[in-house]
Amino acid sequence: MEILPARRGFLKNLMAVGAMLVLPASLLAALVRPQAAFKADSATGSVQSLFGQDAVEAADKIRLKVPDIAENGAVVPVTVGTDLEGVESITIIIDNNPTPLSANFNLTDAVSAEVSTRVKMGKSSPVRAVVKAQGKVYYTTKEVKVTIGGCGG
Repeated sequence: MEILPARRGFLKNLMAVGAMLVLPASLLAALVRPQAAFKADSATGSVQSLFGQDAVEAADKIRLKVPDIAENGAVVPVTVGTDLEGVESITIIIDNNPTPLSANFNLTDAVSAEVSTRVKMGKSSPVRAVVKAQGKVYYTTKEVKVTIGGCGG
């Protein structure tokens, strides 16, 4: 009778290891959090940590949907989308937050290049959407006025 639970445990562990071996390496790499970029205390530091010294250029093919005035900085909806080909990542940076990097999404061609999330904003600030596509880095910016702070304010 004691063999049955041991066999079930063995089979459960065997299937877990098998699933890990089948997962694509790109999926596992996407689970790694860019610690240095999230710890940077400036927008420039976050961008350099994520993309190195790559030139970042303005692009009108990035759609950044964020309110002009956020009545509550604790919950600010942000949507970023683009029609650029070969999108590798979409990043949201809030310049005046204590930790400017708010979100970083690694994408593949299998998904639509559009993300939506909610961010906290401590005070009025430019919101930047940074898109890496085909090895190049593009951005767009929109100023958001916050009436009630959300990052400890």
